[in-house]
Amino acid sequence: MSVSVYGIPNCDTVRKARNWLTQNNITHSFCDIRKEPLSQELLAGWLATAGSDVLLNKRSSTWRQLSPAEQQTTATADVIRLLQTYPILLKRPVLVAADSLLVGFNQQQWQQQLEVSE
Repeated sequence: MSVSVYGIPNCDTVRKARNWLTQNNITHSFCDIRKEPLSQELLAGWLATAGSDVLLNKRSSTWRQLSPAEQQTTATADVIRLLQTYPILLKRPVLVAADSLLVGFNQQQWQQQLEVSE
């Protein structure tokens, strides 16, 4: 199974998730979203699957610095533009495996989705 993790390397939650994958012998690729911009197509697919409420990190300082108009946007194209302009707004980590998209690190959810025994 191909597993990809998207995030930033200095994020504690991303580090925790990657360590968990390594400890469970799950080979994965990592995409640093600051260095490798996410494509419009990839983000559109994620938004269709998870929605902007799940993907946008509304507790980040970057979110609080956005204008009220930007914060209230719901159009897919506008959310994609925000995530491409401010990749740090993406809730992290994002795990893509087979037909699965998991946002944020929840060990039980990841165990179940990746069929890892405790």
